[in-house]
Amino acid sequence: MDVFAIITQYSRMLTNLDAWLEKAVEHAKQKGYEPDVLAQARLAPDQFELVRQVQSACDAAKFAAAYLSGLKAPSHPDVEKTMAELRTRTKTCREYLAGFKASDFVGADERRVGPPWMNGATVKGEHYLLRLATPNFFFHVTTAYAILRHNGVELGKGDYIGVKNFSEAASW
Repeated sequence: MDVFAIITQYSRMLTNLDAWLEKAVEHAKQKGYEPDVLAQARLAPDQFELVRQVQSACDAAKFAAAYLSGLKAPSHPDVEKTMAELRTRTKTCREYLAGFKASDFVGADERRVGPPWMNGATVKGEHYLLRLATPNFFFHVTTAYAILRHNGVELGKGDYIGVKNFSEAASW
């Protein structure tokens, strides 16, 4: 399993998420309301608001990289309240992820991972990444996208994937 490729994709999606937040700020300004209102938006009363979705996506990415490399993740207290602070959070996380190289994940498939919320239990790194971290990461990123779309921000599939024109993919 290519852990580094997956961590790189997390970073790419966080870049896309940052672009959505930027678009959301512009959307709010055009519509004449305070952009930071969107930070508290949610899809349902019992679901986390945008701010918590962004924090959770960032945490899922950084913890996956840290656990699978055998390192301790940096602490990022959940103090963000504004769109600018959320954008800073995504930038901080992307900078952290950019510090990893493929060699940092040698043996990650078999490395035992035991996040604190597992109360002492551990799983193989491969299972942690594919069955827990990746679905969790994409759940929060997708929910952030849906909250912004629900609030009228003009986002489409190209924004989600991170391409303006799908013919760009041919250059990959």
